[in-house]
Amino acid sequence: MRLMDAFVIAFSTYSRIPMPSAAWSEENRRYAMCFFPLVGAAVGLLLWGWLALCDALGVGSILRGAAGALIPLLVTGGIHMDGLMDVSDAIASWQTQERRLEILKDSHTGAFAVMACAGVLLLTAGLLSEADAVAGRLLAPCFVFSRAMSATALTVMKSARPGGMLDGFARAAHRRAVCLSSGIYAALCIVLWLVLGGPVQAVACLLAAGLCALGFARMAQRQFGGITGDLAGWLVQVTELCLTAVIVMGGMLK
Repeated sequence: MRLMDAFVIAFSTYSRIPMPSAAWSEENRRYAMCFFPLVGAAVGLLLWGWLALCDALGVGSILRGAAGALIPLLVTGGIHMDGLMDVSDAIASWQTQERRLEILKDSHTGAFAVMACAGVLLLTAGLLSEADAVAGRLLAPCFVFSRAMSATALTVMKSARPGGMLDGFARAAHRRAVCLSSGIYAALCIVLWLVLGGPVQAVACLLAAGLCALGFARMAQRQFGGITGDLAGWLVQVTELCLTAVIVMGGMLK
């Protein structure tokens, strides 16, 4: 029952998929991050289904890409995009570390946040306009892998803002279980890329994800002194965009 409550908390927090109620206790939150990547599985399966439907109905590239780019926002409620926007504003401010952390909490939306959101959505829509159901099979694991990376970052990186929502999850999380489950999710994604796309595709995805992880760790530490919920959302969005680019553009080169 505890694991079911943890599953409900993960989906209630990181998606807009209707869930039954669960007690928001520290005990129930211990394993919530273990189920976080499954939200990505829901996103990936819906995107794959949409691309398959587009192939079957002959849907044009513009609608295919635009609706495909919106699917993650509809499932998650934009929680990770909100993080990307806040981080973009904070970095572009060129303020002190303390001030950048304050900007992350600011409810106002700045120009750089809008530009970052528009840029990511446009790039995603453009890439998905070139994707079909075959590419969709490779794209689906991207949303799981990005969240496995984010959950791992939560467990291994220092919190930049003690007392924040992400820090609350980190303190409650069973760190060994989160790392182990994230590793299993990541391994399954690699196997899928290997089986469906071949070794070159799998290596390309791993390299892209690895560069995202290294760049994120360096940026988060230098700019903010650690990780926050917004930064975790930034990692999810950037990793998904990079993996999407690798898969779609790699398919165009074949």
